[in-house]
Amino acid sequence: MSLRVTALTGSALVQDTGRPGRTGLGVTPSGSFDRNAARQANVLLGNPPDAAVLEVVGSVTVRATRATAVAVTGAPGPVQCEGIPVDTGQVLLLQDGDELTVGPPALGVRRVLAVAGGLTPDPVLGSRATDTLSGLGPAPVTVGTLLPVGLRTGHPVTTRIETGVLGVGDLTVRLVLGPRDDWFTPEAVSMLLGTGWTVSPRSDRIGVRLDGPSLERAVAGELESEPVVRGSVQVTTAGLPVVLGPDHPVTGGYPVIGVVVDADTDLLAQAAPGRRVRFRRHPAP
Repeated sequence: MSLRVTALTGSALVQDTGRPGRTGLGVTPSGSFDRNAARQANVLLGNPPDAAVLEVVGSVTVRATRATAVAVTGAPGPVQCEGIPVDTGQVLLLQDGDELTVGPPALGVRRVLAVAGGLTPDPVLGSRATDTLSGLGPAPVTVGTLLPVGLRTGHPVTTRIETGVLGVGDLTVRLVLGPRDDWFTPEAVSMLLGTGWTVSPRSDRIGVRLDGPSLERAVAGELESEPVVRGSVQVTTAGLPVVLGPDHPVTGGYPVIGVVVDADTDLLAQAAPGRRVRFRRHPAP
């Protein structure tokens, strides 16, 4: 069983739960940006939680080489099977030769396409995730790509799931200050927490870049590179925050003024350019 990509606008990447625990090798975890959407799609199909899915930014059309079940979750938007509109957040049955089109999101950024049995390109360092920074994992999908699919071993516990509704107002994420908030003036820290930051079109899986006022430093000079994690909020030399995504480098030299609570980084996966993001201070664990 396989899915052949017959049309693509934007990008489509194979992703799973990533490569945790390999930062000592200089390898970032990577994996699905919207982990909740990937988890929901796999639950619908009875797949293991770490089964690989397709993360789509834009639109993609795939053709099934035999009858199978698929599911689409993540950002809302149109989905068609053989030209007929179908719902997201539920099990969809494809017959041999059927084409499924996952259209561009109506709201948000990323959509997830999963198939019963999971996508099974060759793993690299124990994962099938595509790391856009290092180039590890499967190559980005193109028209003509044949995506292998594994054998279905589980059974779904439900055929429909509530995928959630993305709001249209400001997106608020929780932030733990530090470890380098003391490198900034108290006014800058207040500004970080009091500003509605605008998502830049230059955002990607490496980092969600935010536009707004410049955050003033209290400490001049350069910071030696130190470890960073998903959700770290680095402040560039221009004084603008960047929230690191799943393909972040393992170390960085920009001071980290705070770290977004891990669960809230999934929300940033759906923060489209122009969306306003606000940080709400969260107590340190």
